[in-house]
Amino acid sequence: MSNQNKELLPATNFINKDNNGDYYLSGSKCDQCNSIFIGDRNSCGKCFRIGDMEEIRLANSGKLYSYSIVHRSFPGIDVPYISAIVDLDEGGTIKGNLINIKPDPDKIKFDMKVKVIFKDALGRKDKEGNSYISYFFEPE
Repeated sequence: MSNQNKELLPATNFINKDNNGDYYLSGSKCDQCNSIFIGDRNSCGKCFRIGDMEEIRLANSGKLYSYSIVHRSFPGIDVPYISAIVDLDEGGTIKGNLINIKPDPDKIKFDMKVKVIFKDALGRKDKEGNSYISYFFEPE
């Protein structure tokens, strides 16, 4: 079987795929205070309630809250890149890379609309040669 036909492995445990084959981010919502968190949780980080968390599908869009243009990184990581924090529409805040925009402060605006996209995790593979899929942000 060629690598072309293999399933992409999620780079994190909060990347899921629905019945239509579309990827999405999952989170947890507190039934008590309605706070939303990325990934699966059994307790709320805001009201500290235990066991009242509901798994939800997070929005695939949001607004840029903060960013940093990274000029130095580990060997093998292309720089510069934009590390971003995004407030997702309908709740939840997540960190990731902002792509498809020049790493220039004059081009990047706080509160700019972004969408979540899913693509190959920068060529990373596991020891069997399986590729990973990750999430990124791009301007809308």
